[in-house]
Amino acid sequence: MNAPAELESLRDWLRWAVTRFGEARLAFGHGTTNAYDEAAYLVLHALHLPLDRLEPFLDARLTHAERGELAALFTRRIDERVPAAYLTREAFLGEFRFYVDERVIIPRSYIAELLPDGLMPFVGDAHAVQSALDLCTGSGCLAILLAHAFAEADIDAVDLSADALTVAQRNVSDYGLAGRINLIRSDLFANLPEKSYDLIISNPPYVTATAMDELPAEYRHEPAMALAGGDDGLDAVRTILRDAPRYLAPGGMLVVEIGHNRAAAEEAFPRLAFTWLATSSPEEAVFAVRREEIIAGR
Repeated sequence: MNAPAELESLRDWLRWAVTRFGEARLAFGHGTTNAYDEAAYLVLHALHLPLDRLEPFLDARLTHAERGELAALFTRRIDERVPAAYLTREAFLGEFRFYVDERVIIPRSYIAELLPDGLMPFVGDAHAVQSALDLCTGSGCLAILLAHAFAEADIDAVDLSADALTVAQRNVSDYGLAGRINLIRSDLFANLPEKSYDLIISNPPYVTATAMDELPAEYRHEPAMALAGGDDGLDAVRTILRDAPRYLAPGGMLVVEIGHNRAAAEEAFPRLAFTWLATSSPEEAVFAVRREEIIAGR
């Protein structure tokens, strides 16, 4: 992609990028929701500027090298449809920054919104949570948020992908949590030792087969195994609900994100008393259920 020679200032490049992104009909949803925010993020990241301070730099002129770097970045974003997080090798959940690459799904989870408050009022005293499990940990992002929310908990973080666990190990080490977060390769509960957890969370694959076929090109850069949830999106959820009581302590809580699949979940488990948690999702995308409720709902 050849950028016009008259692009000189950061303002020029930002305006030009927003226009090109719109013309290319890029898909967003990996940390930003629109062309302006994504262009601003990429410009600030590429120029090593503070991500929360755009205005002071808008009229700064770019060097020849900086213009070349931005042109290359925008070319990959537009021509290859590479998500911004894979271009910059970073993603954010709130104030938490994580390393990411194509070995893991880009962090985004409604559960992340609930963890800073310790999943109140559903979990109760955060100090009472001594052990927690993160199923389908991917980059390790939710396990790290768990460690911050429940300061006295030892945490197991599970993923089937060895590549994903390599990325998770980097993030766990970056946050100095190697002594509290134990990474385990397992297909959900399959390789876990017999133990009890006070809290289990999971953001499993839940994209339906139909939706997988319709995914924008940006999402096809992510590992399909981290997205595909079977015909109704509930393949992993069925296994989680079947096996969770064996691993939950008495009174223990299971919290699972299932995206747009509430109706399918309630149809598949008509006797189960789901509690749907309020998040920024326009739909109720996260449920909580206690061990005893799972058993009673069978």
